[in-house]
Amino acid sequence: MKKTVVFHSNHSRLFTGFGKNMKNVLRYLYKTGKYNLIEFANAKTKDAPELKTLPWKAFGTLPESGKLQAMSSDQAKIRSAAYGLLEIDSLIKECRPDFYIGIEDIWALSPLVDKKWWNENCMIWTTLDSLPLYTDAIKIIPKVKHYYAWASFAGKEAERLGYPKGSIKTLRGATETSSFFRLNDDQRLSIRKEFNLSDEFIIGFVFRNQLRKSVPNLLQGFKIFKEKNPKINAKLLLHTHWSEGWDIQKLIKDNDLKNEDILTTYFCKKCKQFEVKPFQGQKIKCKFCGGADTVETTNINYGVSEAQLNEVYNLMDVYCHPFTSGGQEIPVTEAKLTELITLVTNYSCGEDFSTEESGGFPLNWKAYYEPGTNFIKATTLAESVAEKLERVYKMSDSKKREMGKRARQFVLDNLSAEVIGKQLEEIIDNAPSIEWNYSNEFKQRNANYEPPQITSDIEWLIDIYKNILLMNVTANDDGLKGWLNHLQNGKSRDEILDYFKKVAIKENNENAKIEFSDILGKDDKGKRILFVMPESAGDVFMSTSLLPSIKKLYPDHNIYFATKQEYLEILDFNPFIYKKIVFNQFMENLLTMEGHAGGEGYFDIAFLPHIGTQKIFDYQHNGKDKIEFNTKN
Repeated sequence: MKKTVVFHSNHSRLFTGFGKNMKNVLRYLYKTGKYNLIEFANAKTKDAPELKTLPWKAFGTLPESGKLQAMSSDQAKIRSAAYGLLEIDSLIKECRPDFYIGIEDIWALSPLVDKKWWNENCMIWTTLDSLPLYTDAIKIIPKVKHYYAWASFAGKEAERLGYPKGSIKTLRGATETSSFFRLNDDQRLSIRKEFNLSDEFIIGFVFRNQLRKSVPNLLQGFKIFKEKNPKINAKLLLHTHWSEGWDIQKLIKDNDLKNEDILTTYFCKKCKQFEVKPFQGQKIKCKFCGGADTVETTNINYGVSEAQLNEVYNLMDVYCHPFTSGGQEIPVTEAKLTELITLVTNYSCGEDFSTEESGGFPLNWKAYYEPGTNFIKATTLAESVAEKLERVYKMSDSKKREMGKRARQFVLDNLSAEVIGKQLEEIIDNAPSIEWNYSNEFKQRNANYEPPQITSDIEWLIDIYKNILLMNVTANDDGLKGWLNHLQNGKSRDEILDYFKKVAIKENNENAKIEFSDILGKDDKGKRILFVMPESAGDVFMSTSLLPSIKKLYPDHNIYFATKQEYLEILDFNPFIYKKIVFNQFMENLLTMEGHAGGEGYFDIAFLPHIGTQKIFDYQHNGKDKIEFNTKN
């Protein structure tokens, strides 16, 4: 039987790094015919029509268009929705995967490890790109069996922090290799002539115009290079969207650069043709089809095809990619496939792609702390950019070709869709058949468990975590380390065991399914009042002074009093209470207790005097004036 495998990431047709990776791995795995593939497409609504045209099943992770518009004022909710966090539970339940693979930024995936459906057949494949590693990225290590990053950077740092080797393994983003290759010299010259170019030394940068892409540093380095080499006719090709991120026009002006020396890629969304030339604004007339305002700089929604992008790379003499940090940077691998020498900031994933063995040179950098996050980021040195550009320019043609071929082979051996796809096959095929909690239902904790005699404190703690709280932890779990510290400081095993059992009882009570047919009195005539006061002893005792007044106002109603188990005895022999019941958290839902328009609840009136807030209100009472009562007997 085929395994059902869910891939959760950017939509496979988006022109983003995650989107391209999604497309590449799904295409490869689809061709194997081994799996039922399902795409959870971030940034697409559940009713997006384009999802129906894919060869595999696809679901958008955004709510339907109308629901999405209704939440437009809640930016936090919109962000969660964009990452699929609002719909993921229902999609998992509907699709019932045998294996789940989340490919996103770590802050979009880390909340999932606490889901009830999360298990050892769930995989995180993320881009960790800065020091110190994101706090949640470290905390979740014990909970993720299949934990992969796109570069070796994260795994090395986790090991340095004391985690076992392989806690975060390396699985690079998949690159589609057949579309990117070096054209012959005649073809390269022909493309140049098409765009009024000839023998210029063209430096290229393919990127989404995000602030972490170091455009100012590149322009400064380009300026230094031109000043040192005034006889070289150099052009800088920025293949990006000029209406997002950096104000490139202002940066050109600030650096006293000529506009005609900075090229960009224009794309017509009508006829799908592209053109490389200096920036001339947005929404301009297409010279190919005559569209009045159909041409813009390339972007993630309307951009060149991979065949066209291959031509863009083949316009270049060298590829330069400065950044503050990055998970992998797929354009670097595409550039290497076209046999370009790549200059990459030697930080984060750049450590893997700026070596001579990979067909590249490192760009030097200085560290700075990112405001707000305190992550260490790299500011690429403009002088290093200029130095490496000059180095490549002065290399012999034979040396350039040798390094270019090495660059292509590095990608074929380490990053091709075939290489990455086969690694994914191995991971999926070796995953065991396990029971998924698709219903997302709570599993009863075992508060009666008595652990066996275990000498090792670590193994003893792992045992009670597993058999009392039903949690699988490792020796590196922060919680386990905390309890180990308590043991070393004199706390007894009996004390810790007692605490675990109390937590188990608490979680069982909070998640208990209450059958009201068992709670309600058999001789109850149907008119009921619920009075909820969970704690503490003093509050429970004092609140009973209200009961005579309530009973006077509603003499034909039976009063049910809900409190925690340990306070029930305070209510013994109270003549105004019809029945004592153990408090459960769902009793704080007024609409469930009393009902709402068109429906009936379990009680005619529910008083919740302990939670009078805007978040959990206690004052609606189904539109009926039932809350006023006289406390004077």
